[in-house]
Amino acid sequence: MKLFNFGGKDIGIDLGTANILVTLKGKGVILKEPSVVAINRRSGEILATGHEAKEMLGRTPDQIKAVRPLKDGVIADFTATQLMLKNIIAKVCSRYNAGKPRVVVGVPSGITEVEERAVEESIIQAGAREVYLIEEPMAAAIGANLEVAEPSGNIIVDIGGGTTEVAVISLGGIVISNSLRIAGDELDEDIVNYIKREMNLAIGETTAEEIKMEIGCAQPLMTEMSMEIRGRDLTTGLPKNVIVTSTQIEEAIADSINEIVESVKNTLEKTPPELASDIMEKGIVLAGGGALIKNIDKLLSLKTGMPVYIAENPLECVVKGTGKTLEDLERLKSVLINARKRR
Repeated sequence: MKLFNFGGKDIGIDLGTANILVTLKGKGVILKEPSVVAINRRSGEILATGHEAKEMLGRTPDQIKAVRPLKDGVIADFTATQLMLKNIIAKVCSRYNAGKPRVVVGVPSGITEVEERAVEESIIQAGAREVYLIEEPMAAAIGANLEVAEPSGNIIVDIGGGTTEVAVISLGGIVISNSLRIAGDELDEDIVNYIKREMNLAIGETTAEEIKMEIGCAQPLMTEMSMEIRGRDLTTGLPKNVIVTSTQIEEAIADSINEIVESVKNTLEKTPPELASDIMEKGIVLAGGGALIKNIDKLLSLKTGMPVYIAENPLECVVKGTGKTLEDLERLKSVLINARKRR
């Protein structure tokens, strides 16, 4: 007897702190937008989600609030998350005639039972028929084409917006994992603080993110890069342009990057010897937006003495993993958190 019978219209969601991605069975990734929602404070209705809402961050009048409802990989604002998910699921269902879909959603491995229930409830109330949760590092490993069901060790490092997940996977389960609440958002904050401290300039999160993506690096680049940024001079209160370099940004994010490296090393130290030898042979796989920080693979390789590979299209690994789980659910049902609990 089959435990699950997912139809062709079921969807997978990467409910990320920075971005939300949706995959539809048979269609691939159909939606990718920032996890931001703009709400009218008076009426409670949604004014915008995704890119449009992100443009409003830090720019709204009193009656509108633009928020990122997820923090450190979990729901911080339940109502805003529910409204955002409702909007996204409604958009997907009407565009692709998906009815009441069954949903597989990626969540951080350090999630509590209360947070699990909050995610399930949000998605059910947003119009889903059934919800299954999968730990993000497991989804990322599946999306990065690692053979998670084999009796062989793999290690994945998923550097997202709110959390960095390090997991050793074998036989369809996470053998050892480390969930660190230092990731892309923390790096943006480091950049904001550095520019404030060193240049006496106030910049917003969006500018910090652009700097990180453009010239952020974990080790010196062969050719130094620079970019011009605009902010508010903290002495005069007036707008001002300055040039920042990749060397400065490397210095700004160094402490957080080192914590990520330490988290990987700690996980490796606790890995059983048989799995450690498999990992030594296969190397470390990087996923998530943080994998795109220049030279982070080289730094990790230097610090661990292991080969490090960046997954193909690292930003989409988790959502692709939820989609692949939908396609091969009989073989992969053991990777679902709440399916394990229901047995």
